[in-house]
Amino acid sequence: MMRPTRKHGSRRSRASLEDKLFKYSVMGIAALVLALLWSLVVKLVFDAQTSIETFGIDFLTSTIWDPNRDLYTALPFIFGTLMTSAVAIVIGVPISIGIAIYLSELAPAWIREPLSFLIELLAAVPSVIYGLWAIYTLRPVLTGSVEPFLMDALGWTPFFEGAAFGIDKLASGIILAVMIIPTVASVSKESMMAVPDSQREAALSLGATKYESTRMAVLSYARSGIFGATILGLGRAVGETMAVTMTIGNANIISWSLLDPGQTMASVIANNWGEADGLMLSSLIEIGVVLFIVALLINVCARLMVGRVMKAVPMTGGGL
Repeated sequence: MMRPTRKHGSRRSRASLEDKLFKYSVMGIAALVLALLWSLVVKLVFDAQTSIETFGIDFLTSTIWDPNRDLYTALPFIFGTLMTSAVAIVIGVPISIGIAIYLSELAPAWIREPLSFLIELLAAVPSVIYGLWAIYTLRPVLTGSVEPFLMDALGWTPFFEGAAFGIDKLASGIILAVMIIPTVASVSKESMMAVPDSQREAALSLGATKYESTRMAVLSYARSGIFGATILGLGRAVGETMAVTMTIGNANIISWSLLDPGQTMASVIANNWGEADGLMLSSLIEIGVVLFIVALLINVCARLMVGRVMKAVPMTGGGL
């Protein structure tokens, strides 16, 4: 039996050293990202300490924002964030799921990739462009027909009281709906395409129509991924700044009517940061901390839900 030569041993040791260098290098990069994230959180909390100590829990439960008296609380902006994000989900998610169903189940191969690319391209459009489009194109439509119709049909509800002004929570929610469509549609499509063909074939073999097969086999199997896509879209809507700032009206009020102006956590920071100092600056940073925590929790939940779908594919033994 031939003994390993010194040359082979040297080659092995060099390869082992390269593997270790590679391992610890990428580990260091990953640790650096985590360190940057935590340093950001620590810095924000430290800079918001004055506001935290001054207002305490009332910062999240009171509605006062008065620079003249140096009183600042965040509830109107939390409310505005939740309202506009809810409108975006209600409008954007059904459209996104419809797009995903068409691309994964009905579209011919020659159109699937180009159409998927065009939809995903919407995510690359700067948010300020969406804001300009809303002001010059969407607003006349809202004030001319949509909002008057909603006032006549649903004005008896608290959600459509007021005047048709076109710069309000409804306009902001519609813009956010357009902006989340690429995210929700793309992730939902991938979840549906991950459904094994055996699920579809089993439904069709039992006499189900294409609609019934999609509803019972595909949507049921991919529901966790669709839910994760929805949560990812919600995370995008919660953190959006420029388009919302341009379309929401920027009023520090709490109103259930979508036709009234409002303000979100992101928009109040954008509107007041340039002139803020002292306690006001600390309060804006605390709003940023709240926004950061909310967005982080939303994205963690979304990743967990999407991960469940992706892990389920190998266990079924099915393919694309």
